[in-house]
Amino acid sequence: MRFKPHVTVANVVQAAGYFLMVRQQINDRWTLNQPAGHIEANESLLDAAQRELWEETGLDSSPQALLKIFQWRSSDNIDFIRFTFVIDLPKMVKTKPQTSEIHDCIWLPYDALLQVDNLRSPLVRESLICYNTQERYPLSLIDCFQNVE
Repeated sequence: MRFKPHVTVANVVQAAGYFLMVRQQINDRWTLNQPAGHIEANESLLDAAQRELWEETGLDSSPQALLKIFQWRSSDNIDFIRFTFVIDLPKMVKTKPQTSEIHDCIWLPYDALLQVDNLRSPLVRESLICYNTQERYPLSLIDCFQNVE
């Protein structure tokens, strides 16, 4: 059987020192996550990141930089490749989730988020720590090539 990890995208959205998080219930447990999700068929990574941001927050914004690429195996032995992007906004804005999977969105400061015990995965905290290092990579590292015959 061929190995097929789940490919996901996530957006670390920051404004005025606060980070935008989505609240959702997973297996009867309330969790916080960055606006994130799976890439869909015939979708580029950047398109997926922008779509997930819209669906989960109602915000129409584009990633500005690549933050980090994570490879992770969850406790239930599911493998993920997560492309994490940065979106810096000039100010905190109102949100309106477009999907019923998201209960609401909240803005929280960095220090408070590091203390939260209900993050969706360890990648949420790691993404925040990476964001804080100020290391960024240009989106030009990602190229969506389609074979035309």
